[in-house]
Parts: sequence; structure tokens; C-alpha cells
Amino acid sequence: MSVKITPDEFLLLRDSIEQICGIRVGDGKAYLIESRLGKVLAEYGCDSFRAFHSVLKTRMDATLRSKLINAMSTQETLWFRDTHPFRIFTEKLMPAYQEEIQSCRRQRVRIWSAASSTGQEAYSLAMSILDAQRSNPAVRPAAYEILGTDIASSAVTAAQNGQYDRIAMGRGLDPEHRRRYFVDDGRYCRIVDEVKRIVTFREFNLQESFMSLGRFDIILCRNVAIYFSDAFKRDLYAKIHGVLAPGGCLFLGSSESISAYSTDYDLLDHKGGIYYRVKATPNAARLAA
Repeated sequence: MSVKITPDEFLLLRDSIEQICGIRVGDGKAYLIESRLGKVLAEYGCDSFRAFHSVLKTRMDATLRSKLINAMSTQETLWFRDTHPFRIFTEKLMPAYQEEIQSCRRQRVRIWSAASSTGQEAYSLAMSILDAQRSNPAVRPAAYEILGTDIASSAVTAAQNGQYDRIAMGRGLDPEHRRRYFVDDGRYCRIVDEVKRIVTFREFNLQESFMSLGRFDIILCRNVAIYFSDAFKRDLYAKIHGVLAPGGCLFLGSSESISAYSTDYDLLDHKGGIYYRVKATPNAARLAA
């Protein structure tokens, strides 16, 4: 029998969850905490959410923290999601980068897939780079570095493994990309090493300082800020601005807008697809604290 959460317990757990991983559980969504944390309660021998909150406050360790984050994170993703970020990357941004690389004005391009879930977004970018090489042999995949991060350890492990079941493979992946970049491995399809070499994954909490990550030319932070408070969103976009190189670009989810949270970016359009570029200001060279 599942444990029910009381209104007072909901407030306690909602605040703790936001403090730990930044996710703001909205009013009227107590069922999310009930359904996602029920197994964790049982594992820790708690007969109520108040008792579990007490455990969080008195016995918090890396294992419990990881279990809570894995349970509360929404791992909704698919290949080449929304299509326009990948079209903008290959049609608009890559040609400019390629010209700079060939003229020795640039050595590499760094891309960050923030909240990368189980890796589909980062690997889709890597496949786009390899696709570009097929039509232009001068494109060097080694010049591109993609970092995928996620707060959930289970998602990062899945991304690093690069193995996907039939359901995941059917979400946005066309037959040609499947043929080129995957091999059948029993019940799973495994992404080839040629793609994996371009991407690195690591755990990362967006509440932390971005200083350790270095600078990026492109950041994709899509469909994650929708789970954060307005104050967190403002802080997030300020920190992203701090690690974007001059002229760097930011991609948000198709239903997201940055206008209410930051004035540090110019909105751009390419064939109906929206993306953002950092404004050229004296502060553009600062690193996020």
C-alpha cells in the first residue's frame, strides 16, 4: 500500500527537493512526490513522508542524495529533438566554425548539453558533425568537443554506456542515422565508438558554480529550466552567459523564452528556429562565480 503525503509533508519535501536539486514541485503535484519517492521511503523504513524528511535532515549522504535526485528527475528526451537546433548548428554555425578552423583562427569548438538526460541530445550533435564530414571531408570531428551533464547519476551512466532499447531507438531516430551509427547488441542498440569519441558525460548540478567547466561556444539548456523557480532561472542564465565565449550561442526548449529573466542575449532566427547569442558587452569575458 502506497504512503500518502499530507499537505504539511508536501511543503517540507517540496522545499528539501528544491534545495537539493533545484527542482520546484508545483502546487497540486503532491502525487509526483508520492509516486516517485515511494520506493525510497520503503527502502529507508519510513512509514510517512515526515519520517523521510527527518531522515533527509539527519542522515543525508551521497547515496540517499543520489536516490532522491534519480527519483525526482524527469528523463524525457529523444533523438534530434525539435530538429531546429540541429539544423541551425549544421547550416548556420558549423560553416562559420569550419572557416575559422581552416584559417587557423580557431582550434576547437566546445559544446555543452546541459541536463543531457540519457545522452540523446549530445549524441545527436555528434552524429550531425559526422554527417557534415561525409559531405565535407575537411570537417574534423576531433576539433569538436561535446560535454553532456546531468544531475541524475542513473542518466549519466546510461549515456556513457550508449546502449538503447527499441523504445528509445524509435523516438526521433530516422533509419539512416540508425544504420550509420548503431550496431545491434542483443536487446539493445549500441552507438558506435566514432560517435562516442566526440562526447564526454559527467554528473553536474546546475546549482553549482560553472567555473570548473571552462568556456563554451554553444550551450543547449533545453526543457530543464521549466522545473526551476524564477530566481533560479535568472541565476542560471547569468551563469550560462558567464561561460559562453564572445559570440557564443544558447538554445532553449521550443516553449521556453529568456526575455523575462535576462537581457544579456540577442534573439536570432534561422528558418523559423529560435536561438540566442550573447551580446557583445564588456562583461562578456567574465566567468561565472
